[in-house]
Amino acid sequence: MISKQHIINRFISYVTIDTESDPESNTTPSTEKQWDLANKLVEDLKDIGLEDISIDEHAYIMATLPSNIDQKVPTIGFISHFDTSPDFTGANVNPQIIENYDGKDITLNASENIILSPDYFEDLKQYKGQTLITTDGTTLLGADDKAGITEIITAMEYLVQHPEIKHGKIRIGFTPDEEIGRGAHKFDVSKFGADWAYTMDGSQIGELEYENFNAAGAVVTIKGKIVHPGYAKGKMINSMYIAQDFINSLPRMETPEHTSGREGFFHLHTTKGNVEETQLQYIIRDHDKEHFEARKKVMKNLANEINTQHAKEVVHIEIKDQYFNMREKVEPVMHIVDIAEEAMKSLDITPIIKPIRGGTDGSQLSFMGLPCPNIFAGGHNFHGRYEYVPVESMIKAVEVIVKVAELTASKKLQTE
Repeated sequence: MISKQHIINRFISYVTIDTESDPESNTTPSTEKQWDLANKLVEDLKDIGLEDISIDEHAYIMATLPSNIDQKVPTIGFISHFDTSPDFTGANVNPQIIENYDGKDITLNASENIILSPDYFEDLKQYKGQTLITTDGTTLLGADDKAGITEIITAMEYLVQHPEIKHGKIRIGFTPDEEIGRGAHKFDVSKFGADWAYTMDGSQIGELEYENFNAAGAVVTIKGKIVHPGYAKGKMINSMYIAQDFINSLPRMETPEHTSGREGFFHLHTTKGNVEETQLQYIIRDHDKEHFEARKKVMKNLANEINTQHAKEVVHIEIKDQYFNMREKVEPVMHIVDIAEEAMKSLDITPIIKPIRGGTDGSQLSFMGLPCPNIFAGGHNFHGRYEYVPVESMIKAVEVIVKVAELTASKKLQTE
């Protein structure tokens, strides 16, 4: 159905363009270099024959594959992001292609002894005999989410070339800055005009997700008092010690490294400080809304308790909600998940329906009026040097997109 080399070539042409986003920037896109890929995507969409192609001043891209049937059917969309995570460098990506993977260790970088091993990354074992695309051990790969972009464009190209496959109107959307939580902030849902959409931003083959974390960020600022350490008795207040008390007072086992499934957590990801002031930056995550609110309250109560102990405000906490669990917006229209599940099963893919332990543009879009479950894009070990993607998984994702389009139209036709 889909040429393996064709999809490899397209994917590599995208991942070798650096599109790392920047959380410290106030612009959209957050980095100028994201325009390099954005402009290329516009040209690629023109080349495959899509219509109504637009790119706005913030690099949001939209395009249309017109319906090829007379009956009125729902307009669906497929969405991916073209930025890569600032967690690890995306500059000078040098992909390696591993043909007919033998199931053993893969040397990513011999000089630095960087090994991608199935002993540690057990998911590798299920791809024995397949073609893998890996990093060279010095950068991330960018399959998150350039695999999704590759798959959407390839699927649209296939549908253009095969008009015998009947489908309704399909809208395509590519966004910047998803990795820093802003991918949907300037997305024009009304302009997009779809009844529902799917983000192609999941991991291993079969993933189908319509639940994600409720998320908040917390900045904890601790004020101390610096005096000469030789004369500090009864005078110095060391903010770092108070910060240590704050950290240790939160549940130690409710952190990312000790939780899974629907279990939430507190995650301390950045600290900086000295005697006079220390700042802690946390993310708060939970699938359950009540538990999520309780976690925020725990942190606020802890700050109040420490302030009471010191008889003044030494701890200031600011908590901002980031996104919410899209389940409440998707469940009323569960047929959109059912269609994706049916599409996978018809292609002999076992659906893996599970909550996302993270966020997705689909969450924010769902609350903006565009219900948007998440479908696998095929990559593994995102945001680091061990990232890889099986080519066969990308091909299957293309087939799922095509089948979802076909099923959406045929189901509507059956009810006319």
